[in-house]
Amino acid sequence: MGRGAAVTPYPAMRMRRNPLPKHCTLVIDRHGKYRVRFRKRGFSTYLPFPPVGDEFKRAYAAALAGVKEWTANVGSGRTRAGSFDALAVSYYRSVEFTSQRPSTQKTYRGIIERFRKLHGDRLVRDLRREHVKAIIGGMADRPHAANNLLKVLKIMLDLALDNGWIDRNPARGVKGYAKKTAGFHSWTDDEIAAFEARHPSGTKARLALALLLYTAQRRGDVARMGWQHVRDGRLHVVQGKTGAELALSLHPALLTELEATARDNMTFLVTEFGAPFSDAGFGNWFRDRCREAGLVNCSAHGLRKAAARRMAEAGMSADIIKSVTGHTNLRTVSIYTDAADQARLADHGIAAIGRAKQERKMSNLSPELDKREGK
Repeated sequence: MGRGAAVTPYPAMRMRRNPLPKHCTLVIDRHGKYRVRFRKRGFSTYLPFPPVGDEFKRAYAAALAGVKEWTANVGSGRTRAGSFDALAVSYYRSVEFTSQRPSTQKTYRGIIERFRKLHGDRLVRDLRREHVKAIIGGMADRPHAANNLLKVLKIMLDLALDNGWIDRNPARGVKGYAKKTAGFHSWTDDEIAAFEARHPSGTKARLALALLLYTAQRRGDVARMGWQHVRDGRLHVVQGKTGAELALSLHPALLTELEATARDNMTFLVTEFGAPFSDAGFGNWFRDRCREAGLVNCSAHGLRKAAARRMAEAGMSADIIKSVTGHTNLRTVSIYTDAADQARLADHGIAAIGRAKQERKMSNLSPELDKREGK
């Protein structure tokens, strides 16, 4: 390093002439105060000023992960003591929150901020079990959202209990809604064929289908895949949701599309501007391609389920399916394989019953035949 060279303490930063970290600019708000604005691929947030110290480093790292860490804590000193606003600030700073993956933090933060808009100024100690039941009961038209809110409330109120704000968690024991939905629609083989007919080989849409179907991975993991992940003829994946490390062979159909469409791309799938997709951006773009093929019920995640279904129909064991999808338990795998062709599998089962009966009959005849032949 040359004499006088600047040394930056922030990870993944390159100091520029301004001299703020990458994606940051200095702005003056309407009150005449300096603020640091972070902007990257449509994501925007404000970071603490001045841009030095541990607080700024934490906020900058969160912004790189797409999390508005700093804005959630602005004004934390002005929150009402013992209120849900204060509890939210305390939770955002707790190990229970900071130890979560960035994607989980983003999900939880959205749930919490929506709840704060309605109840942020209310005191946590005033919350009763009947209040929690009424709030969850009022969300009958959104059972999935209600269950997610109940889950987060239980976690946050456990923290309030640890902080001594309350003497019991009123959300514990409150039941959520039964999960009666099958989740994302699992593509049928006819739907896959319809998509392929609308989007021929060599198109970006066809490449996306091949990546989703022949790796059986989540949309976010597919959006990040690139040639740097291909080693020794295998695609190496570290799943964003679970951290599971997988080494997947490249299916010939997938390899054909990669060589036709993504030969010159570091990331296999890029936007019209040549940049990698965000998770949500890729999901929305792929849904549009599905609609173009007349498949209004189909989505990226449904191809992950279709891949598991195909493996189940081919007689693959749950352990084999798990090795591809990265699931850690059989119960989750069963959710993905419920769409397996029941009639075809039942045919194998009925045939096995018949074979067992025939085998017993032949074993009973064997001593009689031996006697007749003088053995």
